[in-house]
Amino acid sequence: MFSDEGLFHYTILFLLLSTIPTIISLLFLSAPYGKHHRPGWGPTISPPLAWCLMESPTIWLTLLLFPHGKNNGNPRAFLLISPFLLHYLHRTLIYPLRLYLKTRNGKIQKPGFPVSVAMMAFGFNILNAYLQARWVSEYADLEGDGWFWWRMAAGAVVFCSGAIVNVWSDNVLMGLKEGGDGYKIPKGGVFEWVSCPNYFGEIMEWLGWALMTWSWAGFGFFAYTCANLVPRAGAHHKWYLDKFGEDYPKYRRAVIPFVY
Repeated sequence: MFSDEGLFHYTILFLLLSTIPTIISLLFLSAPYGKHHRPGWGPTISPPLAWCLMESPTIWLTLLLFPHGKNNGNPRAFLLISPFLLHYLHRTLIYPLRLYLKTRNGKIQKPGFPVSVAMMAFGFNILNAYLQARWVSEYADLEGDGWFWWRMAAGAVVFCSGAIVNVWSDNVLMGLKEGGDGYKIPKGGVFEWVSCPNYFGEIMEWLGWALMTWSWAGFGFFAYTCANLVPRAGAHHKWYLDKFGEDYPKYRRAVIPFVY
C-alpha cells in the first residue's frame, strides 16, 4: 500500500512517461473536437458543458487537498497556487460561460464535444490537480527556499505574458466565428507569427508555472502541455494551409514563433 509520498512520486513518473505516447499518438491522430471534429467518437455534449466539467477538478480537488498540507496557512503557498487556480477558474467558468452565451444567441455554431474526449481530459485534470496541489501544499520547502522570490517573479512574468496571449487569442477566435459564416484567417498580434497563439500562450503559462514551483510536478505539467498542444498546433496549421491555400501567410509557424 502506497504512502501519499510514494503515490505522489509514482504519479509524477507516470505523468512524465505519458508525454511520450501522447506526442506520438497526436502526431498521427488529431483529437476530434473543434476544427477536427468528426464522427465515430461516441455521444457528444455541448462544448460549454464539456469545458466546465472536464476542467473542474483543477478547482474542487485543489481546494479539497490544499488544507491538508503542512504549508497550509503559509502566505507563500497561497501566492504560489494562485496562478494555477486563476487559470482554471477562467477555463472552468468564464470561458465556458462566454461560449454558452454566444452559442445560445446564435452568434457562433459549435459541433458537439465527444464525451469520451472530455472524460480523458477529466481524468488528466484529476491527476494533475493532485500533483500540483500536493506539491505546493505539502512537499515544497517554501521557507527554506532562498530563491523563492526570484523564481516567483521570473515565473510570474512568463506566466502572465502567456495568459494575456492565451485569453486575447481566444477572444479573436471567438470574434471570427460570430455570424456562422465559416472560418476566416485570424490576423493581428501574435497571429502574425503563429497559427495557434492560444496554444503558445498556454505553453508559456506552464513554463512560468514550472519556474515558479521549480519542481518535477511543475516541469511534468509543462512537458505534458507541450506534448499535447504542439502536435495539435501542427494539425491546426496544416488545416489552415489546406483550407485557405495561397491566401494563408506562408511565413507563419504553427505554435513557436520562428521555430515551428
